[in-house]
Amino acid sequence: MTAIELPDDKELLRRSIAGDKDAFGRLVTRYMKRSYYVARIFTGSHEDALDISQEAFVRLWRSIKKIDQERDFFPYYYAILRNLSLNSVRNTKKRAIPFSFMALDTVNEHADTNTADTIASQSELPALIEQAMRQIPLEDREIILLKDMHGYAYKEIAALLSIPIGTVMSRLYTARNRFKQSMKEIGYEHLE
Repeated sequence: MTAIELPDDKELLRRSIAGDKDAFGRLVTRYMKRSYYVARIFTGSHEDALDISQEAFVRLWRSIKKIDQERDFFPYYYAILRNLSLNSVRNTKKRAIPFSFMALDTVNEHADTNTADTIASQSELPALIEQAMRQIPLEDREIILLKDMHGYAYKEIAALLSIPIGTVMSRLYTARNRFKQSMKEIGYEHLE
């Protein structure tokens, strides 16, 4: 039995630029979950994240003919999603980011899972992460989101944010330190 080869993003983008709505639909399906979480990280709101991620796809479709088909799809989409998210944050002045749906691996590294205290602290961990993330700048949240949650390489983050790789490394180092300090300030001491 041979595996069915799915078209890559560039092929789907080429088809979309040619007017193929099904190809664009595949791109939407491929990126809709990631888009929702990115928007939610920025806005802190389930409803806003749904609206923004959908609006970003709509705007991209409307300008699809302007896209260089030799470039990657996601950087174009991410720029629209990011701008809509930042505008939403600025317009509503929301700063609360609910991270209760995630747990960073770096926080769990030092946990001893055999004690009742550890089990209790792990159940509180998402709320602590959310609280700590609210205390760091939005720029720091974004870089942590891209690297630690979505696993993008430095080069990919540099392209998404239109900054040099060295700046990505510097911002990530600073962001992680701020996050760790924030976790310590709220009483979580299991970070190096």
